[in-house]
Amino acid sequence: MTTRTMRATAVKRTLADADLARRFQALADEKRLRILDILRDGEHCVCYLTEALDVAQSLLSFHLKTLKDAGLVSDRRDGRWVHYSLIPQAVAELEETLGALHADALTCDGQGGTCCG
Repeated sequence: MTTRTMRATAVKRTLADADLARRFQALADEKRLRILDILRDGEHCVCYLTEALDVAQSLLSFHLKTLKDAGLVSDRRDGRWVHYSLIPQAVAELEETLGALHADALTCDGQGGTCCG
């Protein structure tokens, strides 16, 4: 068993590969990245997001659904209004995955250990 395989086995995954891929795919859009950036400050109403992003409500709804389906944001109804916020655990799981990739990249970049074999 290689060093990389042992490290990958040791990292406890909380997400299935398909769920992880869905989250990264949701990040692959400028508007959705801007939505997440705004939500870093806390919960915001759809009306605020529509104005801040200068997009039609229907387009915003599409992007918010994509982020929600990926498990990156949650919504809360308050009468007629819907408020969205980041899901901290989802962000932490992405951070953990990228951290493990970074550690592997350092190992493969001549920082000790071997990549193959």
